[in-house]
Amino acid sequence: MTSLDLAAKADIAPSGTLRAAINFDNPILASKDASGLPGGVSVELARELARRLGVTIEFVPFYAAGKVVEALQSGVWDICFLAIDPVRAQLISFTAPYVVIEGAYLVTDVSPLRSNEEVDHPGVRVAVSTGSAYDLYLSRELKHASIVRAPTAKDVVGMFVAQHLDVAAGVRPMLEAEIREVSGLRMLPGRFMVINQAMGIPRGGDAGAKYLADFVEEMKASGFVADALTRNRIVGASVAPAARCG
Repeated sequence: MTSLDLAAKADIAPSGTLRAAINFDNPILASKDASGLPGGVSVELARELARRLGVTIEFVPFYAAGKVVEALQSGVWDICFLAIDPVRAQLISFTAPYVVIEGAYLVTDVSPLRSNEEVDHPGVRVAVSTGSAYDLYLSRELKHASIVRAPTAKDVVGMFVAQHLDVAAGVRPMLEAEIREVSGLRMLPGRFMVINQAMGIPRGGDAGAKYLADFVEEMKASGFVADALTRNRIVGASVAPAARCG
């Protein structure tokens, strides 16, 4: 390894084991098989990074994106797979995105709401997952509607139905899966945001951040990310475009 690679290795996996925070609350990016073994595009990226650095891999499981950020203070992980957000970026050095997912709204069939623009009105209650990228985004963007938070993304639609809320916000593939399971629901057309999923490390490791950024660009350009999405039968997520230079 070059001196630059060694500096990056010291930043990314200082203990000699790459501790990868994996959010299993987002099945688009990570899941477990029947035997409990982790898989998915983020897991495959972590394994490939560990292979290149010549270190062992340890998966640190989480079940909400917000919990990954909270755990940063305790130093239990070295790299993470999260949506880019300016609040998170105060603590985490993000790469460019490797996967893009749409944030969308779900309502009941009898809801009077017909467009995304109609959501931000007084009296409208929007269900979100606590600390998710769309929670952070909507907390900034919604000026009139109120937000009701569920513990995890998997709880959002159940809470939306049980509490007779007006809108459920989430990643499009997960909401579309809910529609197939629960009758009387529909999606509002279009998207309210683009969720840019990226890799990240705690701020301060400049060599590691540069290595990780280059790694993600290579994984996109080589077809690694696209192949992982296909292999894991993921629908509703696409490979992010190459990062702009400069």
